[in-house]
Amino acid sequence: MLFYVNHFLVLNKTVTPPKATNEYVKDESFKYVSLTDNFTPHNKQDLLNIYYTIINSGQEKFSFYCPDDDSYPNCIDDVQLLANNQTVLSHINNFVHPFNGFRHIETEYDSLKKITVTIEKAYTEEKIKEINEIVDKVLADINENSTNQEKIKAVHDYIINNSKYDSDRSDSRIVKYDSDTAFGNLVQGYGLCGGYTDSMAIFLERFGLTNYKVSSENHVWNAVLLDGKWYNLDLTWDDPISTTGNDILEYTFFLIDTNELQSIENTQHYFDTTVYQELK
Repeated sequence: MLFYVNHFLVLNKTVTPPKATNEYVKDESFKYVSLTDNFTPHNKQDLLNIYYTIINSGQEKFSFYCPDDDSYPNCIDDVQLLANNQTVLSHINNFVHPFNGFRHIETEYDSLKKITVTIEKAYTEEKIKEINEIVDKVLADINENSTNQEKIKAVHDYIINNSKYDSDRSDSRIVKYDSDTAFGNLVQGYGLCGGYTDSMAIFLERFGLTNYKVSSENHVWNAVLLDGKWYNLDLTWDDPISTTGNDILEYTFFLIDTNELQSIENTQHYFDTTVYQELK
């Protein structure tokens, strides 16, 4: 949501790029969004890059300015459109480490064209600590000489074998767990697609693998770069609900390319290729 604040003070408009605030800051750019050190936007892409850089930095508040001259006359209008477009903001959030991602984000601007972005993170420090304790234990049981594919498989199996899909929340809106986050999956043992995906993303980051989350209209899953090729990874669909209540572990959606993914299922996995361009 965007707010307008009227200011009449003359401010110093020199902007220092946001500093990394924690170990979860990515040093990666993608085709849709790139890290930037230029915080005077001149087009819509600059705005996307600025928002990505701010969110990725882990800072909870950061300000920048639209240019004073006529080089970008629609700057404030484009800021307003972006600030009110939850779909685009969610896409940007998908490229960030889950621990720096937002649960809520707000944008304010004033008469001096100062733009202030305020972020409420999705994970508290306490929950991050609990999640990391489990991650450390899981990683300790994985042979460090394993291939990346073997490591991902071990995590895939652990998450599915130690959590259940939160059908009460998805079907009846009964909220008992933080199942839309990794805390639900890894600590409480119940997850929705957002929880499965965040959980895997956290492990992929620990493995040092380039990755991001992919979201369609009603679903989210992981994408990871292995040996120069991008693959899809969907733990939610590899943990189906059975009519008998028995746990099932599948590999149908384990490290498959986009052609195979959409030949198997192209409704929930239909995504915007202008955003997740690496998966075309």
